[in-house]
Amino acid sequence: MLRLSTLPFKTQKSIPSGSDNRGTGLLLQAGFIRMTLAGAYNYTTLGLRVLRNIEEIVREEMNAIGSSEVLLTALGSKDAWEKTDRWNSVDILFKLPVAEWKEYALNPTHEEVVTPLIGEWIQSYKDLENCSVYQIQTKFRNEKRAKSGLMRGREFLMKDMYSFHRTQEELDTYFEVVHGAYDRVFERLGLADSTHYTFASGGDFSKYSYEFQTEIAIGEDEIFVCSACGQAHNKEIIDENNFVCVECAHTICDRRIVSESANIFKLGSRFSDVFGLKYQDTDGQTRNIVMGCYGIGVSRLMWLIAEKFADDKGLVWPVEVSPATHIIIVIGDHLAGARKLAEQIESTGATVLIDDRNTGFGQKASDADLFGIPNRIILSDKTIEKWGYELKKRRENEGVIISIK
Repeated sequence: MLRLSTLPFKTQKSIPSGSDNRGTGLLLQAGFIRMTLAGAYNYTTLGLRVLRNIEEIVREEMNAIGSSEVLLTALGSKDAWEKTDRWNSVDILFKLPVAEWKEYALNPTHEEVVTPLIGEWIQSYKDLENCSVYQIQTKFRNEKRAKSGLMRGREFLMKDMYSFHRTQEELDTYFEVVHGAYDRVFERLGLADSTHYTFASGGDFSKYSYEFQTEIAIGEDEIFVCSACGQAHNKEIIDENNFVCVECAHTICDRRIVSESANIFKLGSRFSDVFGLKYQDTDGQTRNIVMGCYGIGVSRLMWLIAEKFADDKGLVWPVEVSPATHIIIVIGDHLAGARKLAEQIESTGATVLIDDRNTGFGQKASDADLFGIPNRIILSDKTIEKWGYELKKRRENEGVIISIK
């Protein structure tokens, strides 16, 4: 359990000025985040809990498909980025001068690090039977204009995963495994019904990339969803005046405003060729390795959930994401009782915040709504007289008295 009286962070009476979207504004008002500079945010105790909960959902689903967690360096070498011809072509790359006139990169993505690393262990076809690694790490992108708070930052938390395969067919099979894992992530986050698996431009890598685009009123992107099969298309790959579904050739679609929350790519052998990754097949022949990469924005998802589910009272977190499942408001001399009740609740696997601050009930109640905690408990003389406590769900107007056992 966590007592709010032990935290130095405080809420504000209203959304701070300068917030250009409600999600970021509420996170600031609730004291979950604070900006250090444009595009870079600090996470306080409750904000960090939300971030870690999202991170853990992602981690569990990546582990479930057999990927191995690693932690790669935030710094990358100029040599590696020049080897892939991306030192000068990636316009969001932070370049850092170091001693002896050298330069490093602050990695916005990790193909240049992970490919030679994994190459140290690949020799035979057997080494590629289950070769997938992921990390959850801070990334850096030199955005010309950081905007919309956590929506598009220069420093952010991201899960990136890389897989290595013997053939395109094996990559295609694993790609769908990851697709399924991402679907489960969005289901657990409460976003499945509004998130679309979207065809987008593959750029230099492949014919298509595949984005997960979530419907949200202030989204920065738009997609077109086939009315027949439901396949979504990013606007960049279609003729808006003559829509033809790439999946079923249907010509009628619906337009949706969205924000990208994840993407997955089939990289082919571009990076493995550059770093000389080969393997010896069953027939003794040396062959190329093909790769896939899979990203999901953890801190961006925190903003997206905050923005999408907020109401006029504040944040509304899905139970798996919330900084706690229950908040106990203590009125009067009932802290000992609140601790005992919190222990009982947490014995079931739930998590509890105790609001024992020296403030009035009005602020405690409004802060409980602002925090977005799913279950609010009031423990007071009045509830004790009724042999219990009052329990109210976040989106309900009235509470019920629950007997204390």
